[in-house]
Amino acid sequence: MVNFCGKEFSSRLLIGSALYESPAIMQDAIRASGAQIVTVSLRRETAGGKAGDVFWSLIRDLGVTVLPNTAGCRTVREAVTTAKLARELFGTNWIKLEVIGDNDTLQPDVVGLVEAATELVNDGFEVFPYCTEDLSVAMRLVDAGCRVVMPWAAPIGSARGITNRDALKLLRDRLPDITLVVDAGLGAPSHAAAALELGFDAVLLNTAIAKAADAVAMAGAFKLAVEAGRIAYESGLMDARDFASPSTPVIGTPFWHAVS
Repeated sequence: MVNFCGKEFSSRLLIGSALYESPAIMQDAIRASGAQIVTVSLRRETAGGKAGDVFWSLIRDLGVTVLPNTAGCRTVREAVTTAKLARELFGTNWIKLEVIGDNDTLQPDVVGLVEAATELVNDGFEVFPYCTEDLSVAMRLVDAGCRVVMPWAAPIGSARGITNRDALKLLRDRLPDITLVVDAGLGAPSHAAAALELGFDAVLLNTAIAKAADAVAMAGAFKLAVEAGRIAYESGLMDARDFASPSTPVIGTPFWHAVS
């Protein structure tokens, strides 16, 4: 079980609801993933009138916990306003906070992120901040009152997997009591397994599933990878070595000598 802000969940895979070829595929993929938390963009929900109502109905039918996000927000004021609108619309004080600082990499504006997180926490929100893997930024977010921190593995949608393993491992070591979720940049089930093997509590992804040739099958693959990664972490992974170590004991084995 994984704890998010006082609530227990059995799945360690969080999934997005955008980019799918059809609403039916989205629903089937979410079900196949086993995810119990689904991110939803306020813009998508409100943009289309009746279409937005239909989309929201599809999400409700899944019986999942909704995590609204401030995707696309580029200023503190925009992110805070979007979060407050999301609270009214979705009836939750949970918010995935994004404050984007660069249009090409979609790297978070970490200064604005901490400012927005502080304001929202003081207003009663449970903030799930999307940030870089920088330890000092994560610590400032925790000091602001965030009980969950969501560092990226790589830029959103890049499918590069973990590009700074040492930094993520340091986050896990230094923030043992904080729920840590690797968010963004995961492109393959093996990437998700690697994050769980580092001791991260969960992963969040969207593009790698939604844009797969078979999104439903890929969702199932990520489900299994997350489960395997967590089991491996809890079982105790062996440390890497610089030299070989025989897997077959040599003590007691016979040695044959040629006789002339």
